[in-house]
Formats: sequence, C-alpha cells, structure tokens
Amino acid sequence: MITPHHQRELGSSIRRLMETDPAFRPVAYLSMEIGIKESIPTYSGGLGILAGDILKSAADLGVPVVGLTLLYRKGYFNQGFNSDGWQTEKPVLWQPVQELTLLPNQVSLTLQNREVHVRAWQYEILGNTGHPVPVFFLDTDFDNNHPDDRKLTWHLYGGDQIYRLCQEMVLGVGGLRMLRDLGYKNIETFHMNEGHAGFLTLELMREQGYFDIDKIREQVIFTTHTPVPAGHDFFRFDLVDKVISPEALSDLKRMLPNSDGVSMTELGIRFSRYVNAVSKKHAEVSRNMFSMPEIDWITNGIHPGTWVSPGMRRLFSAHIPGWENNPGRLVQAVKIPSDDIWTAHQASKLRLLALIMEQTKQQFDLNVLTIGFARRAATYKRADLLFSNMKRLLEVGAGKIQLVFAGKSHPRDDGGKAVLQRLLSVSQKVGDMIPIVFLENYDMDKGAMITQGVDLWLNTPLRPREASGTSGMKCAINGVMNFSVLDGWWIEGWLEDVTGWSIGPDPTESEMIHYDESLDANDLYDKLERKIIPTYYNNREKWVWMMQRNIAFNGSYFNTQRVVREYCEKAYNVSFRGM
Repeated sequence: MITPHHQRELGSSIRRLMETDPAFRPVAYLSMEIGIKESIPTYSGGLGILAGDILKSAADLGVPVVGLTLLYRKGYFNQGFNSDGWQTEKPVLWQPVQELTLLPNQVSLTLQNREVHVRAWQYEILGNTGHPVPVFFLDTDFDNNHPDDRKLTWHLYGGDQIYRLCQEMVLGVGGLRMLRDLGYKNIETFHMNEGHAGFLTLELMREQGYFDIDKIREQVIFTTHTPVPAGHDFFRFDLVDKVISPEALSDLKRMLPNSDGVSMTELGIRFSRYVNAVSKKHAEVSRNMFSMPEIDWITNGIHPGTWVSPGMRRLFSAHIPGWENNPGRLVQAVKIPSDDIWTAHQASKLRLLALIMEQTKQQFDLNVLTIGFARRAATYKRADLLFSNMKRLLEVGAGKIQLVFAGKSHPRDDGGKAVLQRLLSVSQKVGDMIPIVFLENYDMDKGAMITQGVDLWLNTPLRPREASGTSGMKCAINGVMNFSVLDGWWIEGWLEDVTGWSIGPDPTESEMIHYDESLDANDLYDKLERKIIPTYYNNREKWVWMMQRNIAFNGSYFNTQRVVREYCEKAYNVSFRGM
C-alpha cells in the first residue's frame, strides 16, 4: 500500500529528476551577455543584467529554462581616467574556476578555415524554492585552439567586425552544438535575447537538413532591444565569406534573399514565431521601423531579491509575507508605516554616502537631496543635460542638491567619453556650490547601492531611443522617485506627483528626433525648483507618501517575475509554479 508520505516522496523524486535532467528543459535562453553577480564580469549594462534577472526569476518560479552566453576572460573593462579626464580601459582580471565549473564537453565549428573548439563552464542559479537554472558560458581560450581563436572569448563587444562576427557564430552555432552535446535535445523554444544569437537559425537549418523556414520559426522567439536602425548588427556578405564555409554562406543568402548582407535583427525577426519589444512605446517604434504590426511587447523588469535594499527587504518581509515569490503583493506597501519607510531609506543612503567617502574622499550630507544618474555612458542618454544651463542650475540647486554619477562609455565611443569628461570638468568647477561625485567602475554592486541610496533618480534619454530602461525600476522597488523623460518603461510607470515626475513634452509621436532639447532642460530646472526641492525639504509627509506608492504601483509590476510569467504565457507555452 502506498501511503501519502510515500506519494509525496515519489513526487519529490520525480520533480528533482525533471529539474536536473536536460531532457526536461524545453526552453533555452541565449544572450551575448548575462549578468548574474559582480564577481562574474560577463556583462556591460542593461541587456546583460536583464538576462541575469530573467533567469533568476525563472529559477524562483520553477521554469524549466537553460541559459547560454560567452565567457569573457577579460570582462568588459576596468575604468580609469587620465589627467585630462578622458576614460581609459584595462582588462578585468578574474578566475572563472573560482565561480564556475568547467565541464568536459567540447564541440567545434569552422571559422576562417580553422576548426575552433568550444568548451563550457557552468553556473547554477538556485531559486527561492530550490529550483535550479543552469547557465553555460562558452569558452575558446584553451590549448586546442589557434592563438587568434583563443581570443574570441576575451572581450565583450571588443575587436573589429570579423571578431564580432566570429563571436556571434560561437554563440549561435557553437551554442546550439554545445546544448545538444550536453543532452538538451528536446528544446522546444530558443529565446534569442537580441540579435547576437541569430546564427542559431543557421545551425537549426543545418540540423534539419532541408530549407523550411516555418519549421525553424516554430522553435524560435526573438526579443529586440534596440529602437534605432543604426544599433543593429549588420555584416556584409563579402565579410561573412571570409569567416564561414561556402555552404553556410549559401544557406544564409537563401535565408535572407534580396539582401547584400546579414542583419542579425532581420534574421531574428524573420525566423521567429514570436517577436517582442521591451516596452509598449518600444513596440510602437519597432512596428514602424520593421513594418511589422504583429510585434508584441513585454515590458522589462528587475529581480526583486537582487535589487531591494536590506532595510526594505526586512520591511517587506515583516508587513507583506510572500512578497519575494510574488512581488505583486507589494501593492500592500501603502500600509507600511511612513516612519519605517523613511528609516529604511536613510539607512541605504548612509551606505551610499560611506561608499562615496571611501572612493572619492568627499563628504556628502545625509540631509541634502541626493540625485543619482548611473548607467551606460552612451551619448543618447544625455548625462550632461542637467548642465545645459549652468547659471540656471546653480540658481535652482546651489546648497540644495548633491549629485552622484557613474557609468562606463564603450571603449570606441568617443562621444560617450566626451560626456564623461565634461561631467568631471563640471564637478571640479561647481563642487563648492553643488557637490558632484563620479564613482568609477560602475558595476552591479555600485548600481545597487546607488539605486537604493539616492533620493531621486534622473533619466534624460533622447527619445525615442530608450527601449525600456531598468535602473529606474530598481529605484522604484526601493521607494526612490524617478524624474525622467517620458520614454521606455517610464511612460507606463509614470504618475505625476505620485510615482515621480516627467521631463519634457508628452510622447505623442513614435519619432521625436527633431524636437528642441531645451524643452527638456527647461522643464527639468522648473520642476526641480517648483516641485521636487520644495517637496523634499518642506513636505516630508508627501515625499514618503510618494515613496510608498512608487513601491506599490511600480515595484509590484516592473519585476522579472511578471516578465517571466508573460513569456511563459505568450511565448514559451510552459507552466510555472503558482500559475
């Protein structure tokens, strides 16, 4: 006779088997970068952090997914500045063996008439209930390979176009071959996070042995993150011819007729059964860009357990049981006592001020409105918009605000480096009136401390170039107000004087590339002067009331638990615990 106890034991055994057996993993998630934690420096910015957060939430929800990316031996880079304030870069020195497990499996592919061998390292994400999500990091830096091929997994977003093309072949073609070798033979959905993994479709075509677009499309979904045409990888066929075999090139030309090269985004869109943008506004922009009205959207989110501060975590656990597995319950944050919210926030602010003192030797004031701006230093993000009119800024903010900046510019982005140079120059000129610090080497740990510890989060992208943005979501779950241009996710999260404040005109058009940028700058100064600074100093009750609603409205929704549930329902066709 089988007792209820034996039935439970049997059920647990079957579940453990299914959680560890590759045959029961129907979803593979491929991304050029995945940011899991600071000590695994295989990410540069929001794309990689989002990928890591999605996989963490998949683990929390028990979703049977496997992650795949490249192992970057020299990371993104360590940031420094020369005497002129110009960014310099040095390799990140880290030892994968300290964080990852090297697997015995090896596969190979032919690049530039050489056989390139690929091996894999494994990291296992454990969810809140113990569900594992394996993440595999592909590596070519070992003795079997030609010296040039060993370098293919050294740098994230480094090298020339041939280097980038080879990397994307390793990810797409080598990645699929590695998954098969590891036993993942029953994958029903390959999720390409941006176009970098697009050559996966070429390998699927080779696997099936005949040309059938629909059969490939049944297996693939694609997420686009780039709202401007120039941001999409494109490789001319004459360049591709130098890297892959004539047979593979012939297949690519057949897959992309009437083209003179490979658009990785077109490859992803053309061969996917489901395509999504990463915010409602981004979907509108993408539909117009690609003439594809069927592009859906799943607005990005953040992993609550990773980005919430220790103090807020304790408050949530005390007042909202089960919030970490079901962040939707954070709508109850309005019931948390105001004094407790403020105390938890001030503790986070103290930690940030300690970091500022440690790194810059500058003493910030706990009682002064602290504004943060930390993200990739791309020119379109306009980190220097705040300094458009220095006279006006000093009139509004002298003695009333202090500023924290952080961010890395791509090594070949001189425009981004010029923005950082200007930030450093301005900080030296006006520091006596408005304290300004720049925290070097922006990473996950610093990102968490800044988004938890500032009072106000500034976001000033040139619209419509912010596909989504996630740093403001990290602030929201910590009760930090957003002050942002209406683009990306903020259009959905914005409630004026409730969750934060807008900057500039309403987003009434898909493309707003010819509008007067002074409209944004003037609105920024006006709202700082008339709304934000007076509320912070003269109406603490209103400020904390807004903090509560920011958590309740935006923290409860803009999280990757919700994102993963949407992918399961709309794209993966798999279930998750608690569905």
